[in-house]
Amino acid sequence: MGTDHLPPSEDMATNEAATLAERAYWVGFHHVPFIGPARLNRLLTEFGSLERAWYASRTDLRRCLEERPVAALLSTRDALDLTAVMAGIERSGARIVVSADDGYPPLLKEIAAPPPVLYYRGDLLETDRMAVAIVGTRRMTPYGREMTVKISSELARAGVTIVSGLARGVDGVAHQAALDAGGRTIAVLGSGVNRIYPPEHRNLAQRIAEQGAVMSDYLPETPPDGVNFPPRNRIISGLSMGVVVVEAPDRSGALITVDFAADHGRDVFAVPGPVTASNSSGCNRLIREGARLVRSGDDVLEDLQILRTREAVPVQQTFPMTDGERRLLEVMSTIPQHIDDLAVLCECSVAEVAGFLMMLELQGVVRNAGAQHYARV
Repeated sequence: MGTDHLPPSEDMATNEAATLAERAYWVGFHHVPFIGPARLNRLLTEFGSLERAWYASRTDLRRCLEERPVAALLSTRDALDLTAVMAGIERSGARIVVSADDGYPPLLKEIAAPPPVLYYRGDLLETDRMAVAIVGTRRMTPYGREMTVKISSELARAGVTIVSGLARGVDGVAHQAALDAGGRTIAVLGSGVNRIYPPEHRNLAQRIAEQGAVMSDYLPETPPDGVNFPPRNRIISGLSMGVVVVEAPDRSGALITVDFAADHGRDVFAVPGPVTASNSSGCNRLIREGARLVRSGDDVLEDLQILRTREAVPVQQTFPMTDGERRLLEVMSTIPQHIDDLAVLCECSVAEVAGFLMMLELQGVVRNAGAQHYARV
C-alpha cells in the first residue's frame, strides 16, 4: 500500500512533530473524492485525528461516513503514497496550512466550512487580518483602471492587505497597484499554485509571492478550469473585512464574490459609474440595494474604522474597559452580529449592550456594520 511509509504512530515526540505528521493526512484526505469539510469534521470527531481516520477499517469508517466516501477513501489510500506527495509539494516550493493550524487565516476560519487545506507561495502574516478584497470586470475601462489604482494603492499605503483573484482586468491592476505602493497583497487562484493563470500574470504572481502570498485550495498541480473560478471567490471574501467592486456589469463574476460577502457578513463597497455605462450597471445596482458608495481608499478605511483602530491604545487609556464591556467584547466576532443576539450572548439587556457598544466604538475595538449589527475589529 502506498501509505506504508507513514504508519500510524502511537505517540508523537513533540507537538510540532505531530503537526507536521498530521498535515500529511490532511493532504491525503484532500485527494479523496466526496470528503469535504463537513465529512472531515465528522472523521475528526469520531477518530480524534486524521491519521487514525486514514488507517481506520471499513467497519469503523462506516460509523460516520456513507458507503460512497468510504469506498473512495479505501481506494485512494491504497493508491496514494503520502510520502511522495508531500515530498513533491516541498520540492515545488509550495507551502501548506490546514484549518487546525494557528497560522490559518483567522478571518477565513470564521466562515462556515472553511477550506480544510490551503496551498500557498509566499508568507501569511497576522497583519493580513486587516485585508480588503478588490474585484471587478476583466474588461475594465480607463475609469475603472484609474479607480482601481487609486483605491488599492491608498489602502495598501495604510497597511491594508489587498486580496483579489489574479484575473485579467481589475484583479491584476489591484495587485499591481498594491505592490507598487509597497504594500501586501494576496492572490487567490482558480487553479493550483504551480499552474498560474492567466499565463501573462506569471511574473506578477512571482512578485506577489515575494510581497504577500499566492494561494489556492486546489492541489498544487490543478490546471485552470472554468468551474474552479466561482468557488474561489468564497475564499476571497472570507479572507477580507470587506469587498470593493470597482466595475462590474450585471452578470459579472465579481458579483459572485458579493454574494459570498453577504453570506459571510462582510461589508460590500461599490464604485459608482455613469448610469448609461454597462460596466457600472452592477455597481450602481449594488449601491441602490444598500452597498456603500466608495470614492477612494479613505472611504473604505473610514467605514471599516481601520484608522480608528490605530488610535485605540491611547483612547483605551482614557476610557478603560468596564467588566461589562470586556464581557461583551469576549463574545463578539469579527463577523457582524445583531445587537439582540449580543444581548443574549452576554446575558445583558439590549439597553446595557447599546451602552457598552457605544464605549467600545469610541475605543476603536468595535465597528458598526449598520442595521444594528456590530463586529469586533
